Amino acid sequence: PNKLGGVIALVMSIAILFLMPLLHTNQSQGLQFYPLNQILFWYMVITIILLTWIGARPVETPYILTGQILTVLYFSYYMLNPIISKFWDNLLNN
Repeated sequence: PNKLGGVIALVMSIAILFLMPLLHTNQSQGLQFYPLNQILFWYMVITIILLTWIGARPVETPYILTGQILTVLYFSYYMLNPIISKFWDNLLNN
């Protein structure tokens, strides 16, 4: 319902994709050594599919709340992924 909030969320969702390579500080390149990040990856895939589905629904009561929750989950992935990678790197190095 809030147009400015939607525009800011749209810009942030694209900008965060450009920032990801700059924030990548993992010791290995692939996800095969990060099992928790593999789970997070599939969590992200499901979130994107659900956000796409919710975007096609009318702006009504159950869909508004569902879209807001899925948006929080979308952005939480980008906060959790580096934290879990650092945790796993520290666990493997000790």
